[in-house]
This record gives sequence, C-alpha cells and structure tokens, in this order.
Amino acid sequence: MKRKVRIKKNDIVMVIGGDEKGKKGKVLSVFPDENRVIVEGVNFVRRHTKQRSAREPGGILEKEAPVHISNVMLICPKCGEPTRVGKTKLTDGGWVRYCKNCQEILD
Repeated sequence: MKRKVRIKKNDIVMVIGGDEKGKKGKVLSVFPDENRVIVEGVNFVRRHTKQRSAREPGGILEKEAPVHISNVMLICPKCGEPTRVGKTKLTDGGWVRYCKNCQEILD
C-alpha cells in the first residue's frame, strides 16, 4: 500500500525499532513505493562482488540497506527530539510539515 511519506531526503532521523534502535543519521534516499528509506550509517550489509575492471575492485563491500519507514522518526531541528510529523495548509495554499511536539514548521 502506497502512503504519503513525510520523511524527505537530508532529514535527520532516529531509528526506533530493530537491531539498529537508537542510532541517528541523515536520510540518503527515500523509496515511497516500498515505504523504505536509506539512512547514513545504519543497517550495513555485506555484498560480495567480483572484480569487473581495474576501476571496480572485487571483494566484500559494506553499504547501507533500506530500513522500513515505520522504524524511523524525524528529529526536530528546534526541539532536538524524535517527533511525529504533521502536515498543515498555509494561507497561500501550500502544504508544509510541522513538528507535533513544538509546532515548529520543518520545511
């Protein structure tokens, strides 16, 4: 089921579930169709690769794997706490995200 994702690229998030619980990092990419995000420094997997050319060495490479969006919470830049994100309509007709703890506009 595709839902509207309220976490965007370059947001700072905290992992709230799973093996990586408690870690913080910046969102590198968002996959809204799969409800997943890639967070910097979280959920490393090892990939065994064969050498393709002189520029692409083989061996065991570590990279970040996607985390389900329900396992991360946005950290508000103002209050510095993990928070739920709401959306509100401005007077000019545009939509913005806001922190549900301190009511600060995030966008």
